[in-house]
Amino acid sequence: MGGAAVKNASRWYSHRVGSDVSLVRWGHWGTPVLLFPTAGGDAEECERMGVVGALWGLVEAGRVKLFSLDSVAGRAWLEKQDPRWCAELQNRFDDFVYREVVPAIRADCKDEGIEVITAGASIGAFNAVASLCRHPDVFRLAVGMSGTYDLEPWLHGLWTDAFYFASPLHFLPDLEGPQLDALRRRFVLLASGEGAWEDPEESWRLAEVLGRKGIPNRVDPWGPHYPHDWPTWCEMLPKYLGEMA
Repeated sequence: MGGAAVKNASRWYSHRVGSDVSLVRWGHWGTPVLLFPTAGGDAEECERMGVVGALWGLVEAGRVKLFSLDSVAGRAWLEKQDPRWCAELQNRFDDFVYREVVPAIRADCKDEGIEVITAGASIGAFNAVASLCRHPDVFRLAVGMSGTYDLEPWLHGLWTDAFYFASPLHFLPDLEGPQLDALRRRFVLLASGEGAWEDPEESWRLAEVLGRKGIPNRVDPWGPHYPHDWPTWCEMLPKYLGEMA
């Protein structure tokens, strides 16, 4: 992959999440795709684990322009910090993505109105779908791979309103009005292997909630030879972005 000339990294302090956060871009032009890392990942995880390389043909063809950022809330969940703080941080992370990352992507694309595709695997899939569901005004398509969509067990019984608003499984059933109207013009793709460490039922459960609200979606089972691992996602994402970007 000869990507040095088309890779750019920036880093700044966000008061919304209370830490320095990196945003990395690969490519010069194309549909912007925001890749969310797994729970413990950083902005360059997708490159180290082969996803950027798998997508390089689309990058070189000018089909997509890839962006990725650090996991912030996901890392807090992974480290088993106080669940009430994790839920609060999840909302702060969402606000950071919407108010800081999206404007940075649009500035990089030199288009203040360009719509963004989200994608991610595992908890990155949760963030990809949650971002679309909360902000259909800027995100047009979410690709969730091997998603972990139900974080309620991670609360250990410490329910909070912050968690309700962070979790599509919980806030979507009650959603009405302009946000829902906008979501019905968007699309959510939920792909899951059926091999080791996979839980396809999470995707089907989310799809049922989406479907009940009239939000277009599709579940793609990939079969028992696809485990919850990077080779699976490196095969999935080029297929979907090639079709939909």
